Amino acid sequence: MSANIARWLTDRASSEPGLPAIKQGEHVLNYAALDAAAARCATLLADRGVTAGDRVALIMPNVAYFPIAYYAILRLGAIVVPMNPLLKAGEIAYTWQDAGVKVAVVFAVFAEEAGKAAEVTGTDLLVVVPGEFEQALAGAAPTEAVAERTGEDTAVILYTSGTTGKPKGAELSHDNLGSNVRTDLATLMPLEPGDVVFGGLPLFHSFGQTCGLNAAIAAGACLTLLPKFDPEEALRIVAADGVTVFLGVPTMYVGLLSVSDPGRFDTSKLRLAASGGASLPVEVLYEAQRRFGFQLLEGYGLSETSPIASFNHPDRPAKPGSVGTPIAGVEFQLWDADDTEVADGEVGEIVIRGENVMKGYWNNPDATTEAMRGGWFHSGDLATRDADGYYFIVDRKKDMIIRNGLNVYPREIEEVLYTHPAVAEAAVFGVPDALHGEEIAALVTLKEGAEATEEEIRDHVKDRLAIYKYPRIVRFGTLPKGPTGKILKREIKLDA
Repeated sequence: MSANIARWLTDRASSEPGLPAIKQGEHVLNYAALDAAAARCATLLADRGVTAGDRVALIMPNVAYFPIAYYAILRLGAIVVPMNPLLKAGEIAYTWQDAGVKVAVVFAVFAEEAGKAAEVTGTDLLVVVPGEFEQALAGAAPTEAVAERTGEDTAVILYTSGTTGKPKGAELSHDNLGSNVRTDLATLMPLEPGDVVFGGLPLFHSFGQTCGLNAAIAAGACLTLLPKFDPEEALRIVAADGVTVFLGVPTMYVGLLSVSDPGRFDTSKLRLAASGGASLPVEVLYEAQRRFGFQLLEGYGLSETSPIASFNHPDRPAKPGSVGTPIAGVEFQLWDADDTEVADGEVGEIVIRGENVMKGYWNNPDATTEAMRGGWFHSGDLATRDADGYYFIVDRKKDMIIRNGLNVYPREIEEVLYTHPAVAEAAVFGVPDALHGEEIAALVTLKEGAEATEEEIRDHVKDRLAIYKYPRIVRFGTLPKGPTGKILKREIKLDA
């Protein structure tokens, strides 16, 4: 039997055609309508020469056209290359050339930069203009068949953020994604027809794509979309659409907590929330659970792991501050700089193997060999493991600060900063220092109406951590964030 994950949609459309699948504002697509639109979109792509194995880029925000095009590409046996719509022409052209993209499906708002890239790469553009696209679909005969794919065939290429150089394309197979979705639904986030999943995470990102779109479609649930995250609008959607499962990154939960008088919104149907993408401050976890009444579970994963690798499982005791235990079918170890396993309680790099781990980096055998040393994927994340097998992220390997020869982990300091009553958000990082090698700096965003001085913030940490760990440099300002809301430390620039 074909392993093509496009069958999740066709199977649901056959068994429960009238159930709502995708909602965006007042617009609702049931499973039959979504499947029909994807089948006709597949024909539009086939008319442009797309066949099995071709790479098709998808530049689209969280709108209903995304799942239509996504499942259309997979239906043909082609490979989806989802991309951040905010990329500029040079960045787009690099990815298209690297992946050998044949056709790009681009939302009209982003067609200008894509068009500039296409002039360089020769990529064929299918521009999605609302209204006109519906007419094009209506005029296309549906592609009824779903292409046969093996589990090893590539389904999606996710390009990493490129924090350490040019972006690399993580090749995820149908089995990688299929396994991750099935494990998610069976052990972490049980969904069933009638459930409503909040779709505020970007669908081009692995978290939103696997845990939001694919999990909802596989389970027969409804994904309600929010193209650009706004905390008050998110709560309005939760109330209006009866959202039962909320997916977010830490900054989204910080945003929800900033909404004044959240009792205006009925969140009573919310039973479960998941956080990933970055470390969730413990104070934020406790306050979100208290304020909204859901169970908030933190997990961990990467684009290269489809993405879920570990989680606080809902049927086991959760440990705040921990990313839980490896999911079914996945193994973790902690290794030192010599690729030797470390003991419980010691800091080591998380290495991973299992059903979720990518095939490799597209067209980059050297990077694949380096990342998969010893048969384990090297995550670049540092963690400890307790006696119960729970993992605690310490920091990114490259974010670790070395001050006077001592290792300092920003996550530990950030946790303390979040306990200050005036602090809304904080990021800790190292800056070059002639005397100490690196000095510890913190950029802090204060809660609306709150006041604090740099000295007060420094003293708050100084009183709670070892003397070498407190930030000597404290500044107030807005934290730069990526498309998922993840804080981008590499873009922080401090005033003198």
